[in-house]
Amino acid sequence: MRDARQTTRTGPGTSRGGRRANPLAVLVLSAGAVAAGPLSGCRAFENVPAGATSLFAAFEGPTPQAAAELALDEYSPQNRFRGIRLLSASPFGGGDPYVRLYRDSMDDADPGVRWAATRAVGRHGEPSDIPAIAASLTDEDTRVRTAAALAMQRLHNPVAIPSLLRALDPEVEPDQAVRAEAAHALGQYAEPRVVEALIASLADRSLAVNETARQSLRTLTGQDFGYDQGLWAQWSGQVASETGGLFQGRTPYVYPAFERDRNLIEYLPFVPPPPNEPGSVPVGAAPVVGG
Repeated sequence: MRDARQTTRTGPGTSRGGRRANPLAVLVLSAGAVAAGPLSGCRAFENVPAGATSLFAAFEGPTPQAAAELALDEYSPQNRFRGIRLLSASPFGGGDPYVRLYRDSMDDADPGVRWAATRAVGRHGEPSDIPAIAASLTDEDTRVRTAAALAMQRLHNPVAIPSLLRALDPEVEPDQAVRAEAAHALGQYAEPRVVEALIASLADRSLAVNETARQSLRTLTGQDFGYDQGLWAQWSGQVASETGGLFQGRTPYVYPAFERDRNLIEYLPFVPPPPNEPGSVPVGAAPVVGG
């Protein structure tokens, strides 16, 4: 990402100071310019201040192009963090140039930027992004590891399982929030080793991990023996060899919904509401048949 974060462009293909701009930076900034197209000629915006070219500018927020420039600011981690957050939350934030930017920023030197980029890839990425996200589960920063576990709830790829199992182990992962989110993400993978690890996590010292492991076990099996490891182990041993086995009562895995109340400015006309979204099935997950 170091080459991609050029300073503000002053001419085609170049950055301030005459340096050749990274093609990704040019693409991202160009996409921002398109997304910031003029709002003139629309009666619905008669009260927008003169000179405003987008909803961003109308309410004193950055235009899409300005947000892209923030995200590419090689000198300010704070700007990169802010720009990625703005782009990711926008209606156009899933565009290919922006997703490429998020992916590139997962290796940023600043943990805040890595956190924002990992969350953005989880929101807008593809199952093929799982190996890179899995690598973030070993990040030195707890917030980045938590973001990686959350991202893995939204994207389905079985290559995630070994990394999630390691993140579930308290001898490997010291933070209970990371372990809890990993336990949740494992609820989409119907494999005996996953059930075994989730049963073991019922003995975790964190109640949050216990509860999330129980929820994932219920999703995978259709059973609910609470936090009783003995009952879970007894049941799993009895049904493992039966037709349908452990997963005959399985129900669809749904990642958690995000919801918050409107803040003050979001009550204004034309200001979009909070980026609330319902829980959904991870990208790449096959439909659960039966259950």
